[in-house]
Order: sequence, then structure tokens, then C-alpha cells
Amino acid sequence: MSIKTASSKKESVIEAVAEIKSSLNDSGTKTVVFFASSKYDPVSISSKMAAAFPGADVIGCSTSGEIISGAMLKGSVVAMAFGADIVEDARVEVVDRLKDGINTAKAVEAFEKHYGKKLSDMDHKKYLGFVLVDGLTCAEENLMDDIGNKTNVFFVGGSAGDDLKFKATHVYANGKAYNDSAVLALIKVRNGFDIIKTQSFHVMNKELVATKVNEATREVMEFNNEPAALAYAKALGVTVKDLPGHFMHNPLGLMVDDEPFVRSPQAVVGNSIKFYCSIREGMELSLLESMNIVEETAKDIEEKLAEIEHVACMVNFNCILRTLELENKGQCQKYADLFKTVPTIGFSTYGEQYVGHINQTATIAVFK
Repeated sequence: MSIKTASSKKESVIEAVAEIKSSLNDSGTKTVVFFASSKYDPVSISSKMAAAFPGADVIGCSTSGEIISGAMLKGSVVAMAFGADIVEDARVEVVDRLKDGINTAKAVEAFEKHYGKKLSDMDHKKYLGFVLVDGLTCAEENLMDDIGNKTNVFFVGGSAGDDLKFKATHVYANGKAYNDSAVLALIKVRNGFDIIKTQSFHVMNKELVATKVNEATREVMEFNNEPAALAYAKALGVTVKDLPGHFMHNPLGLMVDDEPFVRSPQAVVGNSIKFYCSIREGMELSLLESMNIVEETAKDIEEKLAEIEHVACMVNFNCILRTLELENKGQCQKYADLFKTVPTIGFSTYGEQYVGHINQTATIAVFK
């Protein structure tokens, strides 16, 4: 079967799933990935999506906005069906109780038993991991570190959202809904894949060194041995009072091979700054300045697609902060149009996973 995508804005779970099923239903469906607004009851949407596609692995999560080829949506469900011509094999595992500490041992054991080889021995060109995480756990960094210590396979994904309510986010696997958990899918890809990591920032010639932090709460108390809020404001040439208004336009970036891995500030708390992503003590960060998301994303997509002879589909994990900026600038349709010629689904995330946990980025899995 060829890749199929579908969306529904029906109010009830039963009607929404029925519409998705009628569009995607195919005897060759091997894996279904779906992203659903938090308006849908989590237990119901997961169980009914799994029931709609018996014999297929069905995974997904709650969102803060959905993406499908040519459209950015809200209050909907989007889904993609993969056949055996794209997904040769897949195994889905759940890592639960993330707040109690990361323990992927059972998931790793299950992956290795299923594929008959050590995770550390798997060819990173043939296997791809999807990771969907409860977006309110603050556990993504430790989870990605743990996975990275066990394998060279790329795990790409996003943190579940709840339409900016910040009350409860959910991940879904084979008919069940989970909090405080991550869904991991290890996929053997038949024809190969690639990953686009795109962020739209210019690197300014100013650095802040985190000299006092609380990693557990993602809070920086000091930059450059000064109160964090004061040092950040001074670097931007603004007052501490005005600082929060610059957060979206001027986040920080951990530079790796001249490429920023974005850490976005969330709020000023006293003299400290709370971030959406953990910052470690001693970390050197560059001040960033936002550019045009549509233009930068278009350039990165065009460069990648020029390297690939055929693209079957894309799955886009797009930061909610990018979505908010697109909304503020009236660019949502222009962004959606970047994906209208390739079957695509995605969602607005509470953070993105790619070689760690990052912000204000789109991580896009590209299947050949």
C-alpha cells in the first residue's frame, strides 16, 4: 500500500475515529501513527483507534495543534498509515513512571528479543526510533540520555501537549492511554530514512555560562556568576522587567558544530529563569535571534529533499513556540504549504526529541 493520511474535526471520538478509519482502512496497514487534540477523551481515543486497525501497531499522543499536508489544524485528529512497503517491522514499548527515574531496561530487552540483536549493534541506517513523551514530566533529557547510552539508533519525536492548558498530557500505545510515560517505537525501515532538524535563528556574538542551576526544575539561578535574569537582560540590553517579552525572539542555544540546540526560557522566577529544557551547570550558551520560520524551514527541507531521490512521507514534530510565532505573524498557511506535496502529519509539541531534548525546533522524520 502507499502511504495514507487522514484528518477529522468531528466532535465525538466515535465519529472522528470512524472518519479516520474510512480514509485509512487498508488490509496492508502495518503501523498507524496519530496525533489528537486534548479535547478527545484519552482512554477513548486510544482504545477506539487501536480497535479500528486490528493487527497494526497504533501509537500517538495528545497535542497543542495538529499538522497534515497543506494544513495546520486545531481540535482535530490526524493520522498516517504505513504499509509493509515502508515499515518492514516495528516493536512498540512503554516506559512508565518517568518521574520516579528512567528505567528503559524492559523496553530494551523487548526490542532486542524481537529483533534478535543487541540495541547497540543495530544499524542506525536501517532502524529508526519514535519517542512520544508525556510533556509535563520534565523527564525528556534523562530519557534521551539513557537511550543514547544504549544505542546509536536515532530516536526522534516530541513531547505531548494539551492545547496549552498544561494540566495533563497523554501518550497512546495499542489501545491504552498513559501519563508519566513514554511510548517508544523501534522501526525497521524498508527503504531508508533521513531526519531534518530545523530551527530559525541567527547566532549572536554573546554568550551566557550557566554558573548555578537546578537541573531537576529546569531553573538557572546564575549566568556568568550574576543573577540569571539580570545577566540575560544585560546581554540583550533590556531591563529585567521587559525580559520575558524577548524570550521567544531571543532564546539560548547550545552550539554543536556551529549548530544551535535551542533552550527556550519560560519565565522569570525571582532572580532566576525557568526553562522549557534543562541546562547543566557550566554549560556555555549563545544568545540567539529569531529569523523567518517559513523561509528557514523551506530552505532546510529543499536541501534535504535534493539529496533524496524519492520521499514517501514525513512526520513533523513542531514546537508549540514555533506554532505560536507562526500564528502571531499570520504565517500558518505558508508553513503548512511547505508540506502539501508530500504526505505529512505532525503536531505542535511541548518539546522535541533529537539527540536530546530541545525547543523551538522542528524534528522531521523523512521516509524514503
